[in-house]
Amino acid sequence: MATVGIGAAGFVSSDRNTMAHGTNLDWTGMRIGDVVSEGVGLPVVVENDANAFGWAEARFGAARGKRNALIVAIGTGVGGAIIVDGHLLRGAAGFGGEIGHLNVVPGGRPCGCGLRGCLERYSAGTALGVNAWELAQFRPGYAARIIELSGGDPEHISGKAVTAAAREGDPAALECYEQLTHWLGVGLADMCALLDPEVIVIAGGLAEAGDILLAPTRKAFAENLTAGTHRPAIPVVLGRGRSGGRARRGRGPGPPALRAAGRRSRSRPGSRPTAPRTGAGGLRRTPAGPEATSSRTYFLHGTAFSSR
Repeated sequence: MATVGIGAAGFVSSDRNTMAHGTNLDWTGMRIGDVVSEGVGLPVVVENDANAFGWAEARFGAARGKRNALIVAIGTGVGGAIIVDGHLLRGAAGFGGEIGHLNVVPGGRPCGCGLRGCLERYSAGTALGVNAWELAQFRPGYAARIIELSGGDPEHISGKAVTAAAREGDPAALECYEQLTHWLGVGLADMCALLDPEVIVIAGGLAEAGDILLAPTRKAFAENLTAGTHRPAIPVVLGRGRSGGRARRGRGPGPPALRAAGRRSRSRPGSRPTAPRTGAGGLRRTPAGPEATSSRTYFLHGTAFSSR
């Protein structure tokens, strides 16, 4: 093994080492690359998890051969990767591609980033659960099947229960998906007005719902796409590696040993990144489920792929 690559949820600094802002995990400021490099004795490259997953789709998956693509990972949150002229777009600070933090409902639901009305608060797996919870509060009879699949407790409805009910054709569950996919379609159309990609790839844990998610998303996307009838078709497809979801807030950024190492790393303000400046495409990480209390970090065994 020559290099370790890490896909990490949050705003990863352009130094490819530091978590500048962990929106859904409590690891803001951690020098992740230093922490892991100290433990494994190898150079480490840290990349935003959606960027890493998106680069894998661009190199080997559903966007392979496309010079311009938008990859959206939908799990507990919503992340994005933007491929422009064959290159992964990171932006000046490394924060590019955060489609989940487009503001779609000003003053809407609070988001982990500190703002309100972000796309991921309406289009992520957690939003699916919120949609169902709202239905259960005001129309419990209508949402009976979702409540039943949630153990009979309307206060603990999960996106997983909604998806299970939707697969059975439950109208309340399908309505929850319709709400989610409306906002997802709006967000994708907005991104296309800016980027004009050849393809949109939807991945992440929620993509496992298949056509329950994809069909209404395509419809909402087409209805909101600028100049939709005057431009080449932009297909919306499922990713080949669908499990590149987004981590949720937990007790800390990983197992106890990693959390302890993180505290040591934070106490060394003068430490320098050990990660090389090469890219880290081809990485995958699976979404933390509703009960998760820490991030799940997967390592790429071998040399990190370059996205440059």
